[in-house]
Amino acid sequence: MKYLDAHNHLHDARLAPHRAAILEQLAQLPIDRAVVNGTREEDWESVTALAREQSFVVPSFGLHPWYVASRTSQWLERLRGQLEAHPNAGVGEIGLDRWIEGHDPKVQAEVFLPQLALAAELNRPVTIHCLQAWGALDELLRAHPLPRRGFLIHAYGGPQEMVAGFARLGAYFSFNAYFLHERKSRQREVFRHIPEDRLLIETDAPDMHPPEKFTAFPLRDGDDKPINHPANIAITYRHLAEIREVSPESLASSVATNFARLFGN
Repeated sequence: MKYLDAHNHLHDARLAPHRAAILEQLAQLPIDRAVVNGTREEDWESVTALAREQSFVVPSFGLHPWYVASRTSQWLERLRGQLEAHPNAGVGEIGLDRWIEGHDPKVQAEVFLPQLALAAELNRPVTIHCLQAWGALDELLRAHPLPRRGFLIHAYGGPQEMVAGFARLGAYFSFNAYFLHERKSRQREVFRHIPEDRLLIETDAPDMHPPEKFTAFPLRDGDDKPINHPANIAITYRHLAEIREVSPESLASSVATNFARLFGN
């Protein structure tokens, strides 16, 4: 069985000291494709370099809501240039975040909407981050053009009641092994009911590390803090299959079809 990671940050500096070993372990799984998301202008070139070196990498470029204050005046022009230079690239990670301290909802929307419009114009897959802003996200998505191929709400943490509405707009929803923490029972229950044709799987590595008892590839950063290894995609598949009470092979087949529909072959 081959694995597909719909969302990670393999280029992240926290993974750099371990990258050679990580790439070897991913090859042994094996990993088939992984969407690697840039989050700010400063890291787009790192994503580009990784995609050039590793054939399994699907690049994605975006301005994350946590970094809107650091954008340059040319950020949107630069983003268009990245997308035009990489016809297989997505737009992301972008979104809305009301959890982070000092957030400015108006500025976040002013940055989110031009990126969404660019994705719609070029029909590129979008990867959306959302924390504590589900109503605002729903309103913006309903009011603006969306890419025909759809969009991913990564590590979906919203309510079950909103899934159908987002799906009608073209949403896919990716499960993360972070939801295996005991306190995340609500998210696990939501993912029991995500429509099969809207389901994807992710790691968000090096972020959102799974509970240590489930971690097949423990990893720590320079400060000895646990971080998520991209090869934990394998345990994420296995546990989601258990949650949904299907075989791993059946789950993998559905995920592969959905991945190809959103991100291309």
